[in-house]
Amino acid sequence: MRPRWRGRRGRLEVWYSTLTDPVTGTGIWLHHELVAPTGEAPPYAHGWAAAFPTGGAPVVARFGPAPWQPPSGEEVFAAEGVTVSADRLAGSADALAWELSRHGGGAPLYTFPRWSWRRELLPAVQIVPYPSATFTGTVHIGPATLRLDRAPGNCARVYGHGNARRWGWLHADLGGGDVVEVVAGVSTRPLLRLLPPLPFVRLRLGGVEWPGGDPLVAALSCHAQLGLPTWTVRGRSGDARIRIEVTQPTDRTLSLDYRNPDGSAAVCHNTERADAIIVLQRIQGREWVTQRRWELDGTAHAEIGALASLPWLPHPDPVS
Repeated sequence: MRPRWRGRRGRLEVWYSTLTDPVTGTGIWLHHELVAPTGEAPPYAHGWAAAFPTGGAPVVARFGPAPWQPPSGEEVFAAEGVTVSADRLAGSADALAWELSRHGGGAPLYTFPRWSWRRELLPAVQIVPYPSATFTGTVHIGPATLRLDRAPGNCARVYGHGNARRWGWLHADLGGGDVVEVVAGVSTRPLLRLLPPLPFVRLRLGGVEWPGGDPLVAALSCHAQLGLPTWTVRGRSGDARIRIEVTQPTDRTLSLDYRNPDGSAAVCHNTERADAIIVLQRIQGREWVTQRRWELDGTAHAEIGALASLPWLPHPDPVS
């Protein structure tokens, strides 16, 4: 969770947390950014908080931009009264205010290879320090107060040169510490931007992660079709394969625009109340046999995004 930025220009650092209230089904998204522009402009901090209630439209509130000040003590992010530490999230913005404590979370989940996070060799990298955390505290949504008790969620990080050309993201809590994390993206680099989305998939079941080995190598055997309201990911490693279908209903999805360090505009379409079907199969003889199947109804966390100038792709075929 500690800040990675060391003064280099053209960098983006993100701390974000998502969770689902097990009582009401309300989803919460807390997003915090440090942006170091490519040019001479000073680094700044900004972000937003969003609530996705089951009985109404999503509510979002932004904070910043504010001059970046290195946080002190245990905090890793601080701007305009909004703070993040390893075990606490607090702040207020417009109609939203929150005070949450994190508990547990399991071992970090390296969606990308560990070396890519430590050596910063890729354009951008995501990791999940606390993939199966729970949160306790309060979130004020206008005059209403949401009281959370051990709400399942996660704390994740992004560091790099900025957002991808196009991307999809999924965090799915499968219960008992089991999770699925997906990041699929198309790079902005001149040659890489011509390639299809490269999906990084990490499935943790009973403390064991699939696919095994280097996530970058495993990603080469995966395929993603990104679109709205439904997108899919398919992949195979060894004798197992996974198929994932994510649906982001329009009335549960929030669209936000913002700027990359190079000044380019990006738009993300996010919901913390997505639906997801996840199917894990293993080959037996000549047939694929379903080992596990999960159907998440409004409890998956998902996002589709792109540079603002790009059109959307056609909707993919559903997972059978």
